[in-house]
Amino acid sequence: MTALDTIKRHFAPDPPATLGVAVSGGGDSMALLHLLHAWCRSGGPQLRAATVDHGLRRDAADEAAGVSQLCADLGIPHETLDWQGWDGSGNLPDHARRARYALLAEWASGHGTGDVTLGHTEDDLAETFIMRLARGAGVDGLSAMRDRWRHGPVTFHRPLLEVSRVALRDVLRAQGVGWVEDPTNRDMTYERARVRDGLGALAAAGLDTPMLAQTARRLAEARTALDTVARAAADDIVRFEAGDILLARARLAALPDEVARRVLQACLRWIAGADYPPRGAAMTQFLGAARAGEAMTLQGCLLHAGATTTRIGREYAAVRDLRASAGEVWDGRWRIEGPAPVGAEIAALGPDGLKCCPDWRESGLPHASALASPALWHAGRLVAAPLVGWNNGHAISLVRDERFFFDTSQLR
Repeated sequence: MTALDTIKRHFAPDPPATLGVAVSGGGDSMALLHLLHAWCRSGGPQLRAATVDHGLRRDAADEAAGVSQLCADLGIPHETLDWQGWDGSGNLPDHARRARYALLAEWASGHGTGDVTLGHTEDDLAETFIMRLARGAGVDGLSAMRDRWRHGPVTFHRPLLEVSRVALRDVLRAQGVGWVEDPTNRDMTYERARVRDGLGALAAAGLDTPMLAQTARRLAEARTALDTVARAAADDIVRFEAGDILLARARLAALPDEVARRVLQACLRWIAGADYPPRGAAMTQFLGAARAGEAMTLQGCLLHAGATTTRIGREYAAVRDLRASAGEVWDGRWRIEGPAPVGAEIAALGPDGLKCCPDWRESGLPHASALASPALWHAGRLVAAPLVGWNNGHAISLVRDERFFFDTSQLR
């Protein structure tokens, strides 16, 4: 099966009318661009390309200009997306990756394109497996990179995860196409570069790229099975109340650790909207607290328990300074609708708001949940607090609703 056949199989049976393609100028993404162009010419999807310039290398702008010229020669619309968000602190590869996906998703959405392709290969899959193995990752971390996932309204695709880097460069050589070698791929200060350098020694021991990739795929099958069990468990033990999640303690305690951990991770994602689950040690502690009925905060969420129920809600400290204009979404999930004075904004109810709602306890919300609940304010005056019973002509709704929680992308 050719690389192009692999791409077509990924999108079968109903490929989108238009595909976005992320092109850095490197060999993998350049091969992807040319393969997709060949498909387009034979009746495949129309293409739109983008290059993300992270502003971290002197040559990056020239490389982006080169990709732009190539796309013009091929008749493919192209844009360069600039990122200026690096402040010199934290994990640079992680910051750059998050920014890249955010920029690409915004770009695609702006053009009405719902699908973006990336040039990750089987080699990337094997390298990621080794990097995560070195960190002591579990089933989820060691599982194969997903071949597709959603980022807001956009689906990202990795259609070349079964194709080697060498095979893609052969495609380019056969067409007389050059590519750029990113110097960071040889910079041993980066973990991925060190892993690539060490793969030769592993291959000599029988752990070559195809073998490592196949192991990751088998673990992905195990992940899928665990996700299915976790979804069924969540159906049984999860209830929703005013944006909080309530779990039956006894049934949570009876679940296998790996299944219970998945359910709790889904709870945290639904409430806080975090891109990634907590680290393993923190998640293990959180699971222990949930089973023991102890209080704990994690990723801006507060866990506390009663005799039969464990509740997970938003932590007031995490949203205390968060503001959104009236009518906008607050904290990524709440919208308050109704008459609002000019300049009104949504913020947490907090202690001052609770003082204005003497009957808030009748809502049934615990004190901590009431503090973190959304309210409408104007010039320091409380206008409405729908979750604690003071509607004042306003309605409140969840953007991430219960259906969102039970989406398989949340229970993973």
